[in-house]
Amino acid sequence: MRIRSGSTEPEGFTRNSVPGQSALSMGTGWFNGRLMKMFRSPRGQEGLTLPSNTDGRLSTSSEEEVEQMMVSPTVPHTFEQMLEEQLFSKASQQLIEREELLFGQNTEEQKLKDHEAEVKSLAADYSTLRDRILQILLQSFSLDIESVKGLTSAVITIHQEHQQDQLWKQRSRTSPCWRPCRWTELHNKTVLSLVKARMDNPQKSSEGQRGMSSIMEDIFCMGKQLKDDLHFVVNVVKTCYPPEHNICQSYAELFHQAFSFGLKNIADFGLGDKDCAYLLRWVNEYYPDLLQKPELSSEINADVLGKLLPQELLKPLEEQFLNSQQNELVRYIDRVLGEAKQNWSNGEEPVREEGCYVSHVAYDIIQCINGLVKSACTVVGDINKARSITCSLDSLMKRYKSFQEEVVRLNRANSRAIIMANLGCIQQFREVLEKNPHLFKENIRTECLQVLTAMKKSAHSYFLTPMHEALKPQYRKLGTNEWLSKPVFKNLLLSLQRQTEDLQGLNQSCLQELVSQFEEEVTVEYVRRLLKGDVKLKDRNQQNQAYHEVKENAEGLRTFFLGMGSDQLWLQEILLTLAEVLRLQDLPAVQVQVASLGTLYPDLSEKHISALLKLKTNFTRSDRKTVKETLTDTLRETSRNQTRTFFSNVLIK
Repeated sequence: MRIRSGSTEPEGFTRNSVPGQSALSMGTGWFNGRLMKMFRSPRGQEGLTLPSNTDGRLSTSSEEEVEQMMVSPTVPHTFEQMLEEQLFSKASQQLIEREELLFGQNTEEQKLKDHEAEVKSLAADYSTLRDRILQILLQSFSLDIESVKGLTSAVITIHQEHQQDQLWKQRSRTSPCWRPCRWTELHNKTVLSLVKARMDNPQKSSEGQRGMSSIMEDIFCMGKQLKDDLHFVVNVVKTCYPPEHNICQSYAELFHQAFSFGLKNIADFGLGDKDCAYLLRWVNEYYPDLLQKPELSSEINADVLGKLLPQELLKPLEEQFLNSQQNELVRYIDRVLGEAKQNWSNGEEPVREEGCYVSHVAYDIIQCINGLVKSACTVVGDINKARSITCSLDSLMKRYKSFQEEVVRLNRANSRAIIMANLGCIQQFREVLEKNPHLFKENIRTECLQVLTAMKKSAHSYFLTPMHEALKPQYRKLGTNEWLSKPVFKNLLLSLQRQTEDLQGLNQSCLQELVSQFEEEVTVEYVRRLLKGDVKLKDRNQQNQAYHEVKENAEGLRTFFLGMGSDQLWLQEILLTLAEVLRLQDLPAVQVQVASLGTLYPDLSEKHISALLKLKTNFTRSDRKTVKETLTDTLRETSRNQTRTFFSNVLIK
């Protein structure tokens, strides 16, 4: 059967389903030691519980009131007439009165022998009444209006006879042979056998069972029988019992035990994966949801019932189910990755949506993971167990990484489009791992994120490395005398524009990430070339010229990359600070700028500052030493835990 994560009831499970039959049986030993004490006397003895102020009568209404509602206009007077009208409690009262006349005063055995015929007649009438009580109890789930009256009267009768049993226990003389009659035990055993028989042979339903195995049908029919019968108990049978008897809870416990026994027998056979999942779904979803319906939850305490199966039986079933789900996930991801690789090998490009290359690898895998984990959580009732099905995801993600590495290495005609589409997948995978940690075990989630980081770095390198290679002729002129006298930076911007045109096909968010990294790498290269020291700024005029050039270059880079979608404003601030250091002539002012830069970027080193200050040839060695000491003091007081770095990527020889 197909398991649906959104469903709270199995297919076809409706109150109006057509009945049928099951072949399951609980066996005769099921109820050993489990007879329900449905009735308790005020002294704690077995019997109907009645409040003290009723003098042995029902608390909801007096016996006379109940009988008055049931009696016909012509009140019968004979025992047989009372039985015919199902006025069992009046018949019982008549027998008790006859019993008291015969045994209440006659203490001598000889006198009782004189009334032997009357005793035999009374015993026979008690036997007849007992049979009729048994008969009406067995009709508890097929009651019509008259039967409801009969069952109500039978409940009163059981109490009356229990009270008479208790009275005889207090007497020292010989009791009648039918005492104690123990009709409370008769009630409990009859109800127990009735529930057992109904769950042994549940009615079959012809609706909603297409595609079910025979085991699924057996479980379904037992569950439906339980549902229908509990609704009948709540709506009909309950009206025949006083509220303090909590008859709905008593029946619920009997049905719970019977259903549990039936499921245990089924589990002992050894189940296929689908049957196993269906059984677990009944244990953890359908049955608990059924008991939480308002009509039942108002009468039945589900917490008292507990689980349908004990943990020692649930554990191997859950392991079997979770292993099957894990294998299904592995097979699905294998198929998705296999198809993606085959398409690449065939020279196919990913589809375009709104001009961007798109791969459905991530979407398909994410939907599968989400669906399987949610469904597993419903089936086993525990998200911590359910997410174990993703324990192989890290190795599967590494396979995806290997596929991308092969695409990069062979660099076929369609490789560029494949990598563009992969960047979108990487972004989707990361978003799910970061925003839905409950779907994954923490170690698996961490490992997958690391794999994705490596894949993103590799993809970015695939695009950016050739671009930097093409920009090298312009890079070489930065920080040189030619840089100050010719349109070197303008040519660099033109080259940047040509290179970034080849990035069309990336979706907007992936393009933004790639361009942001590209801007940072270009800025790093710009600073590295500047600090290389090819240009010497001998006086204030040259230093001012360099200041304006760096400032204009910083603004030019920011404008260009902003247009591409980059939001790396902080990179411009670095260049502007370096420009200020070139412009300033006052030592304290230079110290302030360097301290500020060191505070923001603790990876700034004395080597970087020394290279920058050496460009200003009129800046003395002593002044450079002072500024470096200022940086050392600043870094000593600055936290090294800041995540943003820049100068560690600017390598100085």
